[in-house]
Amino acid sequence: MNGRLLHTITFALGLGFASQVAAQPVYPTKPIRLVVAVAAGGGTDFVARLMGQKLTEALGQQIVVDNRPGAGSTLGFEFGLRAAPDGYTLLMVSPSYAVVPSLYTLKYDALNDFTPVIPVARGPYVIVVHPSLPVKTTRELVALAKARPGQITYGSSGTGAIVHLTTEYFLYMAGVQMTHVPYKGGGPAMGDLIAGHIQLVFATTQVGMPQVKAGRLRALAVTTPERMAAEPEIPTVNESGVPGYVVTNWHGLIGPKGLPRAVVERLNAELGKIIQLKEMKDRLQGDGMSPAGGTPEQLYEQIRKEIEQWRQVVTRAGIRIN
Repeated sequence: MNGRLLHTITFALGLGFASQVAAQPVYPTKPIRLVVAVAAGGGTDFVARLMGQKLTEALGQQIVVDNRPGAGSTLGFEFGLRAAPDGYTLLMVSPSYAVVPSLYTLKYDALNDFTPVIPVARGPYVIVVHPSLPVKTTRELVALAKARPGQITYGSSGTGAIVHLTTEYFLYMAGVQMTHVPYKGGGPAMGDLIAGHIQLVFATTQVGMPQVKAGRLRALAVTTPERMAAEPEIPTVNESGVPGYVVTNWHGLIGPKGLPRAVVERLNAELGKIIQLKEMKDRLQGDGMSPAGGTPEQLYEQIRKEIEQWRQVVTRAGIRIN
């Protein structure tokens, strides 16, 4: 084969390959389903819809939020992770994703059956107490709990819920005992706290802070390593009575295992820009959150560490789902 013929064949093959590449559609070409494994109206749903609006504009395709609550969020997680790994079904997850492996028999591997995309937002839980409880700081709460073991009652949105485990972790770190009163949701727990039927709740900022500002409850501390930007006068648990105690309420975007790297990179880049917009920062901070951002690898590592952390809490506290 002479050189001219070989050059002609190579050139033709190159044109064919280039035309194939050019013909491939650019992701996304149709609406994207964003699965939220809790009912509409909660913190994860708020973040999903907030991000979804801006991501719709950035990608030019509709982000459709699909709420699929049930069985401690495992139904929604399973649905999202069993979808085709093509970028058209994604999940917005929170700490509950790292909790359920210790409490439920799952039909998926929580650590190996997902593709991390980006950490989206983070914020604290806030310790709120009824004004009748004679404490104004975390130190005073710990001292009172030691003086009255088991007499202080705390509420949660249910046995095995993240606020239940967050409180149990606090009790372990502080070396105190309190009595757990589980409710069917955060709303009933907060209602009974306001009424004085229980004395303490580790609440999300979205639920707890409006009641604090209204004077119905007292805030003692936030659970993150740093103070909350919107309420900097509230100290952290770590600095005000229980050194080393840190729990973060976070939200992250993941997809099924095998999500193409190009899809991950596109979503990570777009959301990374979106969460740094002033409008988004203001909306998140108004809800007690702040933008996160970072690499898929950072989100994976966070989930890996928390799965082990909450497994230890569940084991120590002997928590079981009936």
